[in-house]
Amino acid sequence: MELLPEYNELRISVPQEFENVFTHFYFAENTSETSVSKTLLPTYQTILLFCFGESASMSTREKTNVFVDKCIVLGPVRQAFDYTLPVTCSILVANFKDDSFFRFFGKITAENLMNHPDDLLMENCFTHLWHQLTKITSPTEKVDYILEFCKPYLQHQDDISQLLGSFENNLLNPVKVIAEQTHQTERNIQRKQKEQFGYSLKELTRYHRFLKAVQLIEEETEKQNKIKWFTIIDECGYYDQSQLIHDFKHFLNLSPLRYLKFQQEICNPKSK
Repeated sequence: MELLPEYNELRISVPQEFENVFTHFYFAENTSETSVSKTLLPTYQTILLFCFGESASMSTREKTNVFVDKCIVLGPVRQAFDYTLPVTCSILVANFKDDSFFRFFGKITAENLMNHPDDLLMENCFTHLWHQLTKITSPTEKVDYILEFCKPYLQHQDDISQLLGSFENNLLNPVKVIAEQTHQTERNIQRKQKEQFGYSLKELTRYHRFLKAVQLIEEETEKQNKIKWFTIIDECGYYDQSQLIHDFKHFLNLSPLRYLKFQQEICNPKSK
């Protein structure tokens, strides 16, 4: 993604101790004189977003507008949404991995979660955490503080969840394989996946196929090559061009060609 001169962003890795909890943290700040808008690609992760300075805003495909004063939980992020950082606004985003949101909060309450985290816990601990973070200027030090904060609350990940989080995309029926390995019924595996991860393996397989197509398009764009659409269709396992277009409209609300046109305004966390 092309960087704007006054739009600063940073991907922050986590220590090995937290690699099964967060994929990474993302920091962005707008130091320009005008608002900056971006589109976030779906990640199939639940995210916790802290906002500092002026309130950031988000808009979903259904035209639901949300203003973020201090912090908000979103996810699992199944479809793209737009977000705007006004002048002097900065955000810090924690990207939960696999079932780690469930292990932290103990529940996933909705198909498309959009809540203040204190509402999920019936406590004001995240409001207090936000106030502590405002006293820290360095994004990496903010992340260190959050990691230390979350240590006492994380539950242990069981064996089935570990398998669900590490299934291979080339398995024809991962639910059946995991059920056999753990001596569970396929129904129990599917229920656990939905309750603790917030989505099914079937949904995730479709998303991985779409994400592979996006990555191939980005690679060809960087090389300034002409996009070979039928090669992408073949390599990603699509039946035909219409199925590729359908997935792009489902996840991004754009056709592949329009994605090419607006690519610089789209944030793809997986490619950083």
